[in-house]
Amino acid sequence: MDGNILTIGVIGAGQMGSGIAQLAAVNSVDVYLLDTDAAALDRATNAITDSVQRLVSKGHLPQSAGSNVVKHLKCTSNLDDFRLADFVIEAIAENEGVKKKLFSDLDKIVKSSAILASNTSSISITRLASATKRPLQVIGMHFMNPPPIMKLVEIVRGADTSDATFKATKALAERFGKTVVRSQDYSGFIVNRILMPMINEAFFTLYTGVATKEDIDAGMKLGTNHPMGPLELADFIGLDICLSIMKVLHAGLGYTKYAPCPLLVQYVDAGRLGRKCGVGVYDYRKSREANKQSARL
Repeated sequence: MDGNILTIGVIGAGQMGSGIAQLAAVNSVDVYLLDTDAAALDRATNAITDSVQRLVSKGHLPQSAGSNVVKHLKCTSNLDDFRLADFVIEAIAENEGVKKKLFSDLDKIVKSSAILASNTSSISITRLASATKRPLQVIGMHFMNPPPIMKLVEIVRGADTSDATFKATKALAERFGKTVVRSQDYSGFIVNRILMPMINEAFFTLYTGVATKEDIDAGMKLGTNHPMGPLELADFIGLDICLSIMKVLHAGLGYTKYAPCPLLVQYVDAGRLGRKCGVGVYDYRKSREANKQSARL
């Protein structure tokens, strides 16, 4: 069916949504990027343009990629523009109620043959599909962050996802140059089922005074050859997202080992969400200001 996917819709103009839209546009797929926040769409457009230019300058993309983005990317705040989409990917906040409401609305708008995919990193695809009248055409398509760089897409079949839907989703991911892994519809799927408990344990290691944040990260980077330490990575992902996924794991799997660390909860309560707000486990505000000053120079 991938050969019939001519137009896709992406909902959410944050880092994930804009990255997915970029992948579509540079691979000559018409894409509508939707967000209700006009400023978010402006930021996404600028981020996509900058990202493509960087990748072209490094030789990772052909010169034609820039013109492809202009030709194939359209921004909108109107869900009705998705009426002709063949494939829709939502990349909004990791909140099951909000996602189900969106899927219910999309089900009434998009054409009957369209596939509805979620970029969720942990929420049940089966439950999201239950909000629609097309559970055979609902699937999880979990891109890694940042989507233009990371090679993996995790595809998650709900209880009723059809073979045709899976094959079309896999073909689209491969068209984007991604390697696909398949997961059953269990909380956290593959990657976050393993990754998030490790991050949570790093918070417990900090919380109980076993080591400093710097030594925890250095130990994992140098001792296990990870490119980033777990606390560093948590700041990159967003502490609020880490906490949300841990709550899904705890509720869905029921084991106390998945209970979020109190320190992680406290940081999120304090608004320390990571790089995106300037402070998380680490404080990035001074380096941001230094970068601004050097840019002015």
